[in-house]
Amino acid sequence: MVISAEPIIYGLIFVAVIVLVNGLYLVAFGKSISLNSRVNRRLEMLEKGTGREQVLDQLRKEMSQHMKSRSIPLYSMLAEKAQKANIAFTPSQLIMVMGVLAGVAFAGLTFGTTASLPIRAAVAVVMGIGGVYVWVNRLATKRISMIEEQLPEAVELMVRSLRVGHPFSSAIQIVAKEVPDPLGTEMGVIADEAAYGRDMGEALKFMAERIDMQDMRFLAVAVNIQQQAGGNLAEILDGLAKVIRARFRLFRRVKAITAEAKWSGKFLSGFPLLALVAINVMEPGYYDDVKDTAVFVPACLVVGGFLVANIFVMRSLVNIKV
Repeated sequence: MVISAEPIIYGLIFVAVIVLVNGLYLVAFGKSISLNSRVNRRLEMLEKGTGREQVLDQLRKEMSQHMKSRSIPLYSMLAEKAQKANIAFTPSQLIMVMGVLAGVAFAGLTFGTTASLPIRAAVAVVMGIGGVYVWVNRLATKRISMIEEQLPEAVELMVRSLRVGHPFSSAIQIVAKEVPDPLGTEMGVIADEAAYGRDMGEALKFMAERIDMQDMRFLAVAVNIQQQAGGNLAEILDGLAKVIRARFRLFRRVKAITAEAKWSGKFLSGFPLLALVAINVMEPGYYDDVKDTAVFVPACLVVGGFLVANIFVMRSLVNIKV
């Protein structure tokens, strides 16, 4: 039995591509861009001596640049995820990174495998684009989850500020100083925009739509209603904080209940592919007797269709709306 190492090499090159793009990102923008920084990025930029207006311009550009570039071919599938992840790379820089990673993957495939030139080129392009997409998707998921976790605490901090007599704009500024990233910088941008004359409710609504978060929409609606109809904003936000915390607990409960089903779905979706790779590694000629028959290609297409359908069916079974 001859064991081929090429499938393992393909996997290692793809992992190296993902690690490389994360390294390039940290090198380009420093540790302040990381989501686990205790001092939010806006404050760190201000502490370095950058003017408040310049910081606001740069952060607003980063927050809106990706959705403005959805017309770029092949970039539309990445724009929404990059927007939620608030990737500081410009769309053109991100495309250049894809090209660099594809070149690195091509070099790795050239030295590590015996595949033909067209196959190496195609796989390198897929790895370059796919590696960036996986990295951006992971950052977007992590960032939105962190904002969801930080939001109840931030709203309660606003409530305490309002109850001691601060105006709502000052409450937002306190949140921007006390809360770490990613929510701290987001609130800091809102505070700066309000200081330059933008309506606070409009800024909150724009932020909610940009990151596509229901709890943030609740906050924007509460502020807008209070601005138009009046009332005790502290009491309104206190009730909202309790609702957000209850929703968050429910999300966690649903996540725990569906965890086993999600892993079962991932296993059922991935096991046939892993089995196929294992068979080809351990016995490269396993399908030689049947691959030239007339039904081999149609059968492969049918099996592939069932595997894709299985992914969507399993996801719909565990995708519980709360």
